[in-house]
Order: sequence, then C-alpha cells, then structure tokens
Amino acid sequence: MGARIAIVTGATGGIGRAFAERLLEEDGVDELWAVARTRERLERLRDELCGHVVPLAADLADAEGLRAVERLLEEERPTVACLVNNAGAAKMGAWDELSVCEIERTVALNCAAVAALCRICLPYMREGSRILNVSSASAFQPTPYLGLYAATKAFELSYSRSLDAELAGTGITACAVCPSWVDTDLLLHEVNGRRVAFPGLVPPGKVAALALRDARRGRALSVPCTRSTCTWPRSSCRSASSWPRGCAC
Repeated sequence: MGARIAIVTGATGGIGRAFAERLLEEDGVDELWAVARTRERLERLRDELCGHVVPLAADLADAEGLRAVERLLEEERPTVACLVNNAGAAKMGAWDELSVCEIERTVALNCAAVAALCRICLPYMREGSRILNVSSASAFQPTPYLGLYAATKAFELSYSRSLDAELAGTGITACAVCPSWVDTDLLLHEVNGRRVAFPGLVPPGKVAALALRDARRGRALSVPCTRSTCTWPRSSCRSASSWPRGCAC
C-alpha cells in the first residue's frame, strides 16, 4: 500500500470544502483526493488550501466518473483512511417541476454513486478507516417540494447504517451525517426579490467538525443540532434500539 489518503467528493464548496480543510489538518493523512466536476475549481481549491491535494475532475453521476476514481486507486494503491461521500444534487419543487433527466441524475448521484464509491474504496481500507456519508435530516421524514432529495437521503441513511453493521469487527466504520439546513450555495436565498428564511442554519464547518468527531468515536449517526441545549442522549447509535439517537451537538 502507498500513501494514507482521504477522499472527499463535492469537495470544492460548502460541506465538502469544510471536510477537506479539516482532514488536511489530521495527522496521518498524506494526501487528500478532492473530487468534483469542475477542474478549475479543484485547482483553485488545491492552491488555496496549500496542502497535498490531488484534484480529480469526475462526474460521479456517470459510470465513467466512478471509473476514474477506481482507476486512480488501482494505479496508486493507497490506504484510504477516510471516504466522505458528500457530492449530491438537490432541487426544490413539486413533482412535476423535475424532468425525467433531473430525476435520473439525482438518483444516480445521491444513491448509486454513494454505494458504488463505498464498494470501490473498501478494499483499500484498513482498521481505523472511516466512511462518512452526508445524508440529511430530511432522511427521517417525507419533505414535500423536496421529496426526491429527501427520498434519496433516506436511501443514503439506510445504506450507511446497514453497511456499518456489516463492517462490525473489521475496525472500519460508516457514519451517516444528517444535518438540517446548512448554510451553503445549494439553498435558495432569494425568490422574486424576497429573501428566503431557513430556521436554524448550521455552518458547514460545524457539520464537518462534529461528523469527524463522531466518526472517530465509532458512531453510526451524526446529527448536528442547532439548539443551544439538546435533549437527545449522547449515544454510539450502533444498534436499532437507539434509533434515531446520536446527536452530535
């Protein structure tokens, strides 16, 4: 095996960039492979972080994009210390405001790519390696006018928790990260000239920091809370009996 690396998808902004910044500060990570669609933004990220960033331009909604990640792993044969599945698509709107193409792409990126990257990366993981799948608080309930996104995040939550159970005893863990509204460019900030208010916006940096802390502790669920006082028990959340505990505030 070669270098110890971390892989972050959707790495050029929002939650993905926050994960990239923190993972580069961790001891024992030699390189960070940053995956996104736009090479120019990836190269800018590399320059701004001044770290050992390997830009990997790939559209993960497409099979060739997934293959690009797989090929690089086969060539370099690193140890994957951390995989952050953050890339995703979200569009607010009623069922008839999404085209068939948009539906297919959302499911491919939010569901198929997550499972595929876990499958691709796990052979390169060792005891202590972590998978963090960025789901959403929307995974816990239907969300009208954000229904497709919420449904894909429910898939991601379920898959992540099942994977964590299957990995028991290997020293490798999977953690589903389920924040509520996060202050990123994905949110609509203005409609028809009027500012849109989202209650309890969470900064991306808080989501990443708490998720990494929970993953290090072996928790299968990380739910950043916006309240100053949280009543959810601090739990490892590794069994069905503790669902949906595991607040990371």
